[in-house]
Amino acid sequence: MSVFASLVEQLADLLQPLFSGAATAAAIVLFTMAVRLAVHPLSRAAARGQKARTRLAPQLAELRKKHAKNPERLQKAIMELHAEEKVSPFAGCLPSLLQAPAFFLMYHLFSSGRMAGHSLLAAPLGGRYTDALGDGGVFGPAGLVYLALFAIVGAVATYTYLRTKKQQALNPVQPIADDQPGAGAMAAMTKYLPLLSFATLISVAVVPLAAALYIVTSTTWTAVERAFLYRDMPAAGALAAAA
Repeated sequence: MSVFASLVEQLADLLQPLFSGAATAAAIVLFTMAVRLAVHPLSRAAARGQKARTRLAPQLAELRKKHAKNPERLQKAIMELHAEEKVSPFAGCLPSLLQAPAFFLMYHLFSSGRMAGHSLLAAPLGGRYTDALGDGGVFGPAGLVYLALFAIVGAVATYTYLRTKKQQALNPVQPIADDQPGAGAMAAMTKYLPLLSFATLISVAVVPLAAALYIVTSTTWTAVERAFLYRDMPAAGALAAAA
């Protein structure tokens, strides 16, 4: 972990002439973008997998209908179909899993006090929103920094929510029989999934500001990346539904 800390510190030193006291905050943003750029090939692979699963939706519906009374046979048939089409059902998880160490790095560095003294404008990078509220309130110097972050996250979350709802409408999930294992959980997840984008607001409020910067940057990157990688998904979904 000290190696990554040194990288952030060195990057902050390089950015000092441009960003002065906010150099460390700028280094965190650039570090986050570098991490996301490194895992972008996996994100592209996940997008290809998602498009393939959308294409396979009619076949999956037939399998569910055919093996409705035999869950074990259904799972085996689905795995066989994925293997035949060379589609991994877990590909979408890899980009998120590989980002986790970088997030915990930011959390540890500033919550442990190792890089105390760094700030973004009036907000210490090791502080939290509760600290900002206690030092000037919502519209105090530090509170305004958080309000700006909340505004960015809110805008990204709203965009993600609307896009997810649109994709769900164009790519409806095939209904699962009530007697199948996990049917209730799957229905609930499908219903509330679009709202999860707003959970980022809570995360930004409770973690150290350094980790919040990572979250905001990564979330914004994700929204832009998905808009690009999944720009043709509605058409694909409409074709699958028609089929």
